[in-house]
Amino acid sequence: MRDHLPPGLPPDPFADDPSDPASALDSVEPGVPLDENERVAVEEDLADLAVYETLLAHRGVRGLVVVCEDCHEDHYHDWDMLRANLLQLLIDGTVRPHEPAVDPRPEAYVTWDYCRGYADARGHMDDER
Repeated sequence: MRDHLPPGLPPDPFADDPSDPASALDSVEPGVPLDENERVAVEEDLADLAVYETLLAHRGVRGLVVVCEDCHEDHYHDWDMLRANLLQLLIDGTVRPHEPAVDPRPEAYVTWDYCRGYADARGHMDDER
C-alpha cells in the first residue's frame, strides 16, 4: 500500500491502484547533496537574486528568462520560483518539477547577464554620488 499519510487524514484515493499517477515519481532518482563549491555558488546566486529583485521588480521585471539546455527554448521564471528552486538545491540537491509560466510576457523577464550589468551600473552610479 502506498498510503503514507498520517492517521486521521483521508486515505490515498490511489492506494493499491496500479495506474497511480504518483508512481512515476518512484523512478525519480534522489538528489545528490551539493559539494562545498556548489553550495557556495548557489548561496551567491541567492544573494544576487535578492539584489536583482530589489532593483528590478518595482520596474515591472517579473523574473528571469533562461534558455533551456534540453529543448533550447526560453523558460520564464518568476522571482519566487527562482528562489524556491535555489533553496531546494541547497536542501537536497534537486529542483522540483514546476509548471512553466502561463502565457508569459517576454518583455517582463530579463537574463542573469542583464541583471548583473544593471546591478553593476547601479553600483557605479551610487558610488559616484
